Amino acid sequence: MTAAKNKIYLPDVVGKHYKDFWHFKGRYRVCKGSRASKKSKTTALWFIYNLMKNPDANLLVIRKIFRTMKDSCFKELKWAINRLGVAQYWNVKESPLEMTCIPTGQTIYFRGLDDPLKITSITVETGYLCWGWIEEAYEIMNEADFDILDESLRGNLPEGLFYQWTLTFNPWNQYHWIKKRFFDVNEKDGEEIVETLSSGTVKRFYDEEIDESVDTLAITTTYLMNEFIDKQTLAMFKRMKRLNPRRYNVAGMGNWGIVDGVIFEKWIEILFDIDEVRSRAGVKSCFGLDFGYTNDPTALFCGLIDPKAKQLWVFDEMYEYGMSNEAIFKEVSRMGYVKERIIADNEPKSIDRLELLGMFNIRKARKGKDSINAGIDFLQDFEIIVHPRCVNFLTEISNYTWGEDKSGRKINKPIDGFNHLMDAMRYAVESFSKPSSFSFD
Repeated sequence: MTAAKNKIYLPDVVGKHYKDFWHFKGRYRVCKGSRASKKSKTTALWFIYNLMKNPDANLLVIRKIFRTMKDSCFKELKWAINRLGVAQYWNVKESPLEMTCIPTGQTIYFRGLDDPLKITSITVETGYLCWGWIEEAYEIMNEADFDILDESLRGNLPEGLFYQWTLTFNPWNQYHWIKKRFFDVNEKDGEEIVETLSSGTVKRFYDEEIDESVDTLAITTTYLMNEFIDKQTLAMFKRMKRLNPRRYNVAGMGNWGIVDGVIFEKWIEILFDIDEVRSRAGVKSCFGLDFGYTNDPTALFCGLIDPKAKQLWVFDEMYEYGMSNEAIFKEVSRMGYVKERIIADNEPKSIDRLELLGMFNIRKARKGKDSINAGIDFLQDFEIIVHPRCVNFLTEISNYTWGEDKSGRKINKPIDGFNHLMDAMRYAVESFSKPSSFSFD
């Protein structure tokens, strides 16, 4: 693009340690890493630089919730435009959220998974939609949602262009489908070659059945790869390494794991015989339902509880978006639980409708200002045993943490996230807890 020939020296602007990431042209470029590893900023710089270098390319940027875009990906791309000194060539709009390269008409589209129709209906005005960026990709908990996105990049491209998805995220959850799909060794998918760097690890997967020589680049990055890091942040990581090595392993070194502050620590994942557990003396069934729709899933918790032995087995789940009451009834019936006693979130209209449809044993949950913490206190005394098929429960329980105040100190209030099956679990066991442990103000 002749209009934008600003002379810059990329190593000075981008920095080092991302050579493989910068030059990779396979379909999947997956980057997990610690905080301050400059993965998002490097990604933003790559997109602005390469969009202007390839005037037929367009970009789709995805996050799970659209409203989180403005203060994350959108801000990073604005920063990259200014960092590269090309602001005069870009029209940046906040309503609607969109960026357009003025000389060519290339567009950066911003979409959230909370409005999937707006993703599938994108038609570019010039060139080709060939690149996609999913920021905080761990938010996409359903692999099928990614598969639908993946299919949106297709068709013949002119020489020089290539299809590519870039996923960037922090590795909070070692049970996430991203780990299994892109990072774990899978001999059926080809030969894995691992290169260990001083500051990170790169995995390249070669597949003879795919025309391109390299299909996936999976890279782990750390704050040690960021030569622009400020002294205060560097000191913070040093303190973390000394005082909280568990958190440092994840937040500092970008390794898979669970950060500190998780609410439930006494849990394990085990393949158990559901019928055998159900037949034990003193074991009772417990079911809980948390309503959702567009932004939050409807979640059904299915468990077996032994109050005396303080054990809770999680054996099944429902976790779906966009479910009407009729769809909930149909799915619960299909799962075989429609006759079970189900304690549901206190939504009288939905409960009445489900009861009318035939879910006769559904009951509303007790709520009050102390009910959340009281339910958590009760459950923290239990050993929670999770069946491997309950993947969404595993994701939530490993990410369900206490919130923080403005200074970063933990507060006695759970985060508003990864809490749908957690709430359903509290509803399910409330009749087994002591009535005095709840407040009904």
